[in-house]
Amino acid sequence: MLKAGRALKVSIYVTEGAKHHGTSTYSGILDFLFYKRVSGATVLKGIAGFGADHHMHSSSIVEISDHMPLKIEFIETPEKVNEILGKLEELVGTGMIEVQETTIAKPAQVSKPRNATAPEHLKVEGKAKMMRIYIGESDRWRAKPLYLALVEAMRANDIAGVTVYRGILGYGAKGRIHKDKMLHLSHDSSIMLSAVDTEEKIRAFLPLMEQMVEEGLIVLSDVDIIKYACRAQAPNVEGTEGSSGLDQASGTPAAESSFREDL
Repeated sequence: MLKAGRALKVSIYVTEGAKHHGTSTYSGILDFLFYKRVSGATVLKGIAGFGADHHMHSSSIVEISDHMPLKIEFIETPEKVNEILGKLEELVGTGMIEVQETTIAKPAQVSKPRNATAPEHLKVEGKAKMMRIYIGESDRWRAKPLYLALVEAMRANDIAGVTVYRGILGYGAKGRIHKDKMLHLSHDSSIMLSAVDTEEKIRAFLPLMEQMVEEGLIVLSDVDIIKYACRAQAPNVEGTEGSSGLDQASGTPAAESSFREDL
């Protein structure tokens, strides 16, 4: 862990599309820094710039470029930097490495939970309802994407969990085909939200959902919950948010769950 005092700040400049042994250069560098136990690193993406070839690169809605500049920054002790600098020079390829002397006024500290006791597990089994909502990606609710507003509303109403899916092909009531193409920046793809909870909680949420979904399809199905197990919410750590019913990275219920749908 870093301490207050003299240190070195390392800035590594590469392009987003640069590769090293078939993998992204910045990803390989970040993995290397992590496994070498560097205190922390940040990847910053530029919106415009040029490099040694003096070719201007810029981000544009109509242009998907893999030549945008990236900067990887970290701060470490001089001893640690000298230890890993040789490997970094190999990983960076045609990129650039900059080393600056700096002073750490206040080092970062690892937050510790106030209560270290292991949280209990919550388990739910038995009959339940599955709710599916079919809307368009371009649908809005009070100046925000409708699917995002629905997720926030379900979370506020303590729905156990919800997952948002983007369709790759389909059509709706208007009969128009919607496709999801790699090079086609469409904002009208099909979106499906899937949520499972008790019938009481799902039906209590229906009036608000019907108000929010002006155009779309809402269906309910009977399901049997075979397993729904998750850790109870741990006490908040100062400076951080507590856990929620949704996994923040994937948008899936923060639980191990399986169910059987009665068709």
